[in-house]
Amino acid sequence: MPHFASSLKSLVLARDGRTRRKSSCDVTGGNHDCWSVEPGATATIADIAGAGCITHLWFTVSCPDDRYYLRHTVLRAYWDGEETPSVEVPLGDFFNIGHGLAASNAAAPLTTVAPKGDELKLGGNMAMNSYWQMPFAKGARLTVTNDGPAPIRSLYFYVDYEEYDRLPDDALRFHAQWRRENPTQGIKGDLSAQGINYWSLMSEPNLDGRENYVILAAEGRGHFVGCNLSVDNIDPTPDGLTWWGEGDDMVFIDGEKSPSMVGTGSEDYLCHAWGMHPQGYLYAGTSVYEHDPERPTRKKQTSYRFHIMDPIMFEKSLLMTIEHGHANLQSNDYSSTAYWYQTEPHAPFPVLPDAVARRPRPDR
Repeated sequence: MPHFASSLKSLVLARDGRTRRKSSCDVTGGNHDCWSVEPGATATIADIAGAGCITHLWFTVSCPDDRYYLRHTVLRAYWDGEETPSVEVPLGDFFNIGHGLAASNAAAPLTTVAPKGDELKLGGNMAMNSYWQMPFAKGARLTVTNDGPAPIRSLYFYVDYEEYDRLPDDALRFHAQWRRENPTQGIKGDLSAQGINYWSLMSEPNLDGRENYVILAAEGRGHFVGCNLSVDNIDPTPDGLTWWGEGDDMVFIDGEKSPSMVGTGSEDYLCHAWGMHPQGYLYAGTSVYEHDPERPTRKKQTSYRFHIMDPIMFEKSLLMTIEHGHANLQSNDYSSTAYWYQTEPHAPFPVLPDAVARRPRPDR
């Protein structure tokens, strides 16, 4: 039976299994080590039989004729012959970078590297790495779909995995899901048009979380291991000093009517304070910063929080939510990727928005 510990200390222990890889390598031995994917086509990048665990994914993509390719391209993963995917996320968002931008970031489970000229560029190039552990008992299938209008000229990839004789019975399956609400609906309408200052409404109550933005609604037994949250702050107040970060996280576990975990603000849930800052760390931080001095009209932020040391456990269900502004007073562009492990079958995913509906808003 394999063991799944991965730390410097566990490396001294002998491991059971065989290390394998699927990649885009040129099978003729030449240097054409990439695939092309036409518009509307799906490439199956790995179709693995038997038991095992994906340990690492690496991608880089060249699609110069589609600046939205990081939102138009969708990564999906299917475990053990299931018909609906357990992973369904636009490529850039899966790797922790939102808004269709290319950027460098070094979180523990997901790292990216953008060349200097592509840093924070819409549709720029970058290397993308995932270290999420993705076990399967009978097989795994990973696909990449090009929903964009132009061909992906070069899809380079590695799918590194371990092959086992048998998977432990208590191994949960990895899941990832993307959502978007564009825009969220402020509960009092357009504050700016009404001449109402957002900061004058800080006593507005929200106890039930009914209008919160939903990051994940899961059914089954498992644990939530993190998310990224992308916000385009498009909702000004008369003085122009509005901000999305006062929205509290609220977590409902196993069907509870009131959340048993309530936060004190989005910046706090994301492990920052006194505003969000441009730094990214192992388990929390920023991969896209809203105050870009080179792009002063861009108000886009992507922040992340990974519950690797403190997973949120559930036996029957989990509803992970966050306010869009204090008490859901703001109408902003919200999107997110949730990551979690659970028993199968999983609840049906929301319908993935079409390619145009996934595109980021233009910078103002």
